[in-house]
Amino acid sequence: MIYLTRRERFSAAHRMFRQDWSDDENKKVFGKCSNPNWHGHNYNLHVTVKGEMSKENGFVMNLDTLKSIIQEKVIRKIDHKNINLEVDFMKGLIATTENLAVAIWNELEPHIENEGAQLHCVKIEETENNSIEYYG
Repeated sequence: MIYLTRRERFSAAHRMFRQDWSDDENKKVFGKCSNPNWHGHNYNLHVTVKGEMSKENGFVMNLDTLKSIIQEKVIRKIDHKNINLEVDFMKGLIATTENLAVAIWNELEPHIENEGAQLHCVKIEETENNSIEYYG
């Protein structure tokens, strides 16, 4: 089994909040991340795929193809956007990094499988101290 990881970067704004809660309730649960005027991060996204190495070409998956899938299905939709307002795959979700990792997984998985690999992990580094890993 071979594991291949591609890193991409994006910048985005968000607010963690529930619409059915008051600003005070949201602040108690989400702290400064519930700022009504939004806040942003410079994210690192790590996408790891796995599979058997092709005898024909020596790849688990063509890296250029993986890059293109991530760019088309995620980065172009989220980079320099407001996650809460502009990102279609986050509609109706609280803009936590956990929800973001699951949503990105759901965006990528069928396209990676079409290339003969399996999605193994979506890791998002929100800050240098905080990261989320999702394994499906």
